Amino acid sequence: MRDMPYFAAVFARTEQGWLGTETELAEAEGIDDVADVMREVAMETTGDPVLLLLEEDDQWFAVIRMDDQDEPRVFVSDSAAGLTSDLAGLLSQSVGETPLDGDASGDADLLDDLGVDAKRLLELSERALPGDALLTVAEQTGFAEEFDRLRD
Repeated sequence: MRDMPYFAAVFARTEQGWLGTETELAEAEGIDDVADVMREVAMETTGDPVLLLLEEDDQWFAVIRMDDQDEPRVFVSDSAAGLTSDLAGLLSQSVGETPLDGDASGDADLLDDLGVDAKRLLELSERALPGDALLTVAEQTGFAEEFDRLRD
């Protein structure tokens, strides 16, 4: 993968609250590799759901969700990011090229039950900087403190 600055962290909900850990995706070659990273964290925490928040070069963001051992659900804020980013390209393969409202692609409903509905997620993808969008997601889903700890 091209060497571009990115932030990626996996968050798992546990009985004690959300637990986050920064993760490396440089070796990921497909969504299955990303899912394996998420499953490793889930096994360590017995958390459900497991979310991966990803932001690259302050250009785009993605949210990936896994429940139990289901396949990952993916939302990418900019469907065109796959043209310039290997990470976005990898994720875009799993969501297809059909954009949602605006430029986003994927499953905008993936956080509905956690307090971020599809309309809000699409709004964030259009109007917020990627880092700010992910912070809002973290705040609304209840793990802002863990998110801040990892971003600092």
